[in-house]
Amino acid sequence: MIRFNLKRDSNNRIISFSLSGHAESGPYGYDLVCAGVSAVSIGTVNAIESLCDVHLIVDMEDEGGYLSCTVPAHLDQRTDENIQLLLQGMEVSISAIAEEYGKHIQITHT
Repeated sequence: MIRFNLKRDSNNRIISFSLSGHAESGPYGYDLVCAGVSAVSIGTVNAIESLCDVHLIVDMEDEGGYLSCTVPAHLDQRTDENIQLLLQGMEVSISAIAEEYGKHIQITHT
């Protein structure tokens, strides 16, 4: 099962997220749930770095199965708003995958 955790601050801003585990919804290399979640999350990190020129604090395992990202503190308002929009888009996309494949994804908010 993939565990997706979003952490928000007191202003409801997403300050970090983590993904761990494997969906195990298909054979290795054919797991569409894992591929979808990976594409959305890595795509979001790449978009933030390319479009917002911000490097998230990233921790990941080379073999996959774990990704943790934290938004740096003290960003200007416009940059932070752009990052929040991209992270919210990721949340919507992963939630949509979870609606279809709920037994393979667990979403928590802290």
